[in-house]
Amino acid sequence: MRRRQQLKNTFYERRVYRHRVTISILVVMVMTMILVGRYSQLQISDYDIYKTQSDRNRIQLLPIAPKRGLIFDRNGLLLAENIPSYTLTVVKERVKSLDDTLAIINEIIPLSEDDIEQFRKRLSRRRPYEAVPLKFRVSDEDIAKLAVNRHRVPGVEIDAQLVRHYPQGELFAHMLGYVGRISEREVDVIDPVNYSGTHYIGKIGLEKYYEELLHGTVGYQNVESNAHGRILRVLERHDPLPGGDITLNVDAYVQQVAYEALTNQRGAIVAMDPNTGGIIAMVSAPGYDTNLFVNGISSVDYNALQNNPDLPLYNRALQGQYPPASTIKPMWGLAGLHYGVVTPATRIADPGWFSLPDDSRRYRDWKRGGHGATVNLEQAVVQSCDVYFYELAYKLGIDRLHSFGTRFGLGDVTGIDNTNERAGLMPSREWKEQSRGGHWYPGETINVGIGQGFMLATPLQLAVATSVVASRGELRAPRLLASVGEEAVVAPLLGKMEDISKAHWDAITRSMEEVVNGAHGTGRGLKAGLTYRMAGKSGTAQVVGIAAGEKYDSNAIHARNRDHALFIAFAPAEDPKIAVAVVIENGEHGGSVAGPAARKVMDAYLLGKPKQPDPLPAETAGPVVTVSAGAEANE
Repeated sequence: MRRRQQLKNTFYERRVYRHRVTISILVVMVMTMILVGRYSQLQISDYDIYKTQSDRNRIQLLPIAPKRGLIFDRNGLLLAENIPSYTLTVVKERVKSLDDTLAIINEIIPLSEDDIEQFRKRLSRRRPYEAVPLKFRVSDEDIAKLAVNRHRVPGVEIDAQLVRHYPQGELFAHMLGYVGRISEREVDVIDPVNYSGTHYIGKIGLEKYYEELLHGTVGYQNVESNAHGRILRVLERHDPLPGGDITLNVDAYVQQVAYEALTNQRGAIVAMDPNTGGIIAMVSAPGYDTNLFVNGISSVDYNALQNNPDLPLYNRALQGQYPPASTIKPMWGLAGLHYGVVTPATRIADPGWFSLPDDSRRYRDWKRGGHGATVNLEQAVVQSCDVYFYELAYKLGIDRLHSFGTRFGLGDVTGIDNTNERAGLMPSREWKEQSRGGHWYPGETINVGIGQGFMLATPLQLAVATSVVASRGELRAPRLLASVGEEAVVAPLLGKMEDISKAHWDAITRSMEEVVNGAHGTGRGLKAGLTYRMAGKSGTAQVVGIAAGEKYDSNAIHARNRDHALFIAFAPAEDPKIAVAVVIENGEHGGSVAGPAARKVMDAYLLGKPKQPDPLPAETAGPVVTVSAGAEANE
């Protein structure tokens, strides 16, 4: 018998259905609770976190570079300013393909290989979302081209900023120095926050020495931007603190006269106020245009400067070390008086040569036959008698010469507010033993007596030493800076020779006056038309040695091996206002080559600019007459 099959179990189906519905409801409820919980976490618990992340996509904190302080001369002439400039920048995070973007930019604006190479270097040390400069000094025409093609280069912007400019060009190159783009080495030592808004920093000179003062303090602003990085509005702004404006002791007119006095020559001139230590002028020739370095000098321009045999980048005023030659004789004469080795009346025999006891070698005078049977101190300074100072140096000895020379600031840095100053050399027994591993010999003392041998000094040191004589014993640290804003800066007094008698100062000053004003002075050619009393001393420093008994022949020596010309001076002699030191490389004659340069600087400072004649009224002015060079010369 066949079994009956049940076709449908309604009860079972209902039970399965209820179980499925229940499970589905539970799953939906659990999922809903999870979703609600997640929403609660996002909107309540983690609200601040995600709001901050959202704001970071929409709101950016941008640094604002401070305005760099200006630099003025003592008369208010602007020496260093800030001018507007446009820079092409790229934000890597907003660029899809950096290589493609650079290629497109190069189609619109030509980029040099150096532009791209420097850009990639800067790119490696940037912060996220930081705009990196690609090209500086973008022209208005290039800006217009970029504006038309902006849709092709997202993440590329034109940044307007102030950049340093030196309106006087090479005239103040070695004094002011320059600013330049921050290097990888400097990134590791600067404050990353304070320099986040700028790409520039002082590299050398005053710009580097007073970097902290001139730079200022960075500001910042919160800005809202769109998805393409374009700024929509400024939400918050904190202005930067500008750098301090500084005024120098330097007189730009005197600086110009000093620089022109060295035209087509290599050398340096330093002028300072012996009463304050303020630097009136400080030039090194030849110079160079510092503006080339601000935005990065091209390799062509840099190689031209670097390979120039006249070394325009070399700051001769602070780094050039030269034998002071006969310019040191007034200081050694003062030492002889102070230590009682000689008196103003002491006379020394001058046959034209000097020999040490028990030594056959003859140390010859520059003047064959000598300066007379006997010579006193004043005659020795006026006529620059070597024999007198050979004997004086031998009697003083190197120990006293070294001790006395250091009181004039020789053999050590002067402490000027600038960079890369060298110390010169005031030799001593200890120095030779440590540096040369040998003993000091009397013959070496003889050479120091005329400012030769191991002895070296920078033009700045010679100006400081001359200032000590002019101020009768006050050694001051030379200062370029006169004031910051309204606050005056005073040069520190480093020492004072209170143990030197007035009579001894009078004797040395009188002898230096006679160098210029006396009938036999080595600088007597300077007195024509002189309206003030000048005290000076010439010097001629050997560059290469001349064999004993051999006569110096300028024509037989290469031009760059000829003697250096030196001159130191101060004026007015009775109340000094200026002290000057001049060094002209291979100039040969101190009195006739370096002396006129010193005279020009002193005239410029003490007499000022020559007055221009008042123009004639138009109705009375005569016809213009052109005078040829030959006619002018004949006049």
